[in-house]
Amino acid sequence: MATTHTRTAARLMMAPSVLLLFAWMIVPLCMTIYFSFIDYNLLIPSDNRFIGWLNYEYFVTDPAFLDAVLNTIFLVVSVIVITVAGGIALALLLDRPMYGQGLVRVLMIAPFFIMPTVAALVWKNMFMNPENGLFAYLAKAFGFAPIDWLAQLPLFSIILVVAWQWLPFATLILLTALQSLSQEQKEAAEMDGAGYLSQLIYIVLPHMARAITIVILIETIFLLSIFAEILVTTNGGPGTSSTNLTYLIYGRALLQFDVGGASAGGIIAVILANIVAVFLVRITGKNLEA
Repeated sequence: MATTHTRTAARLMMAPSVLLLFAWMIVPLCMTIYFSFIDYNLLIPSDNRFIGWLNYEYFVTDPAFLDAVLNTIFLVVSVIVITVAGGIALALLLDRPMYGQGLVRVLMIAPFFIMPTVAALVWKNMFMNPENGLFAYLAKAFGFAPIDWLAQLPLFSIILVVAWQWLPFATLILLTALQSLSQEQKEAAEMDGAGYLSQLIYIVLPHMARAITIVILIETIFLLSIFAEILVTTNGGPGTSSTNLTYLIYGRALLQFDVGGASAGGIIAVILANIVAVFLVRITGKNLEA
């Protein structure tokens, strides 16, 4: 009886925070759904007539929509491939004894704590500037013509910036997993004549599989909403070559003043993100149970 009363009291004490969190999540969602069914323009806020599914139809049939979806997928997949492969390599490197190992690890993690806007500005002005950037200086030093990265390779440039930011996160998670590997397994493999490559393929990578799955899951959730790096560097251009779904919604709301269309795009983005999240969570659950 006492246990039942204790549980009831605990639930009552948690109820206000749960209700507040629920309201904090559901109220903006309901408002977005409401706006997605009306013709709401920021320049004419009084004219907000109900138009049904037209906002959704207009958003999906927009030629920029398909480009934005493909760019979003390419951006997410590319960054994940770079960060996972680079994270594995750096984790293996940092796991080896070296002079100043602690300092090196701190420096490796530092980019993850830099704000996306600041990171984008640094890359835009210090590295990718076609006149005074580091890449332009190196190209001239080797006799090549400098590349205007943000104009000629806009999406690839954004991938570089975002991968640079997320590489430390992947490295930290994978290094933690690597350090939990039993040394007895490696020593036993060495005694059986297994070389470094065989140990990597049959012992190290299988041991890091769960950590790799977690990195992919967390990064995918955050990379679907990349925005600041695009706004600071390319503004989604040239054309729609570097526009992702998030930036397309921003442009519809604050550049074209179409709140209804942007709300419909937001709901579509939420649905797509949840489909991806459910798919990844199921894969993660299977890997963690294995």
